[in-house]
Amino acid sequence: MRHNKKFNHLGRKANHRAAMLSNMACSLIMHKRIHTTLAKAKALRIYVEPLLTRAKEDSQANRRLVFSELKQKTVITELFQNVAEKIANRPGGYTRILRTGFRQGDAAEMCIIELVDYNENMLKETKKATKKTTRRAGKKAAHKAEEAPAAEAPAAEAAAE
Repeated sequence: MRHNKKFNHLGRKANHRAAMLSNMACSLIMHKRIHTTLAKAKALRIYVEPLLTRAKEDSQANRRLVFSELKQKTVITELFQNVAEKIANRPGGYTRILRTGFRQGDAAEMCIIELVDYNENMLKETKKATKKTTRRAGKKAAHKAEEAPAAEAPAAEAAAE
């Protein structure tokens, strides 16, 4: 039974799981997007998001804490120099999971996990769709638009006569 088990053990011992998540986090930071199973992606998101939050403040203590998890100097420099600049204004939710279907061999659900601020196609779409309207304001504007032509029509008829 898995009562009060807070995270997915992924069918691995603790050392294997820690090494796997560390390597996956390094790959995600370096390549900005990786292709994996859905269960591993969800476990990776829980693992990597606190590290990304730490990277937002570049201090010696934060670098050491992140290095104790990731253990690759090139990844640490990439994280604190490039990735931290892009996520500086984001309050959380640094990763996105996109489901891609099922693996043919064992029907495991596959997905792509990516850093949100590095997907240029999605960023372009969100910039186009930044029109902020509330439901109330939308109804008022639509209602006023319907009234305006109706009010102008009798005035136009009176001017024509």
